[in-house]
Amino acid sequence: MMFETMREAMVDSQLRPTGVNDPAILAAIRAVPRERFVPAARAGLAYADAAIEVAPGRWLVEPLIAGLLLTHARIVPGDRVLVVGAGTGYAAAVIGRLSRHVTALEGDPALVVAARGNGVDVVVGPLADGWAANAPYDLIFIDGAAATLPPALLGQCAQDGRLAAVIIGDDGVGRATVGRVAAGHFAGTGFFETGAVVLPGFGRAPKFVF
Repeated sequence: MMFETMREAMVDSQLRPTGVNDPAILAAIRAVPRERFVPAARAGLAYADAAIEVAPGRWLVEPLIAGLLLTHARIVPGDRVLVVGAGTGYAAAVIGRLSRHVTALEGDPALVVAARGNGVDVVVGPLADGWAANAPYDLIFIDGAAATLPPALLGQCAQDGRLAAVIIGDDGVGRATVGRVAAGHFAGTGFFETGAVVLPGFGRAPKFVF
């Protein structure tokens, strides 16, 4: 009951006031017990407005960012969705209540075990490679931050499909962003500034210095 109360408080105080009002998204968020997707020692923080470390260098993004990305992504039941960096499986579990076709990709062995323990069917491989076997995808949902978008991943998006992620700009600022992919190129609009940890394989290559 404590966690249910905390979940309702999160919806009422964090999500609704910032525009996360879609009934289907709120129902999905209410149905997934976020406390099960974080380490037991941090379960009390599951509904705080903060990211939570779930493995070294890997974080579950704060509820507000996840909610905003889902809202702007406009998922419908027939969408084929790839969740990149599934982590412990939280975003994939929520999206699974919005779409019938979800592929959750994770590369960290410990997180794969955690996600499967949470009932999420996970495919295993390098995050930057995507998962070509189930492509094309109507939506690629990157569950974390990206400073670059690998061509192999963009190539798995359906023509005029969508991509949602926290994109790290040239100024170093992360922005929750949703946009379209066409001919292997992404064009999106950032709508909320936020900090997030870049997923493995999504960082910028170091600049060559003479």
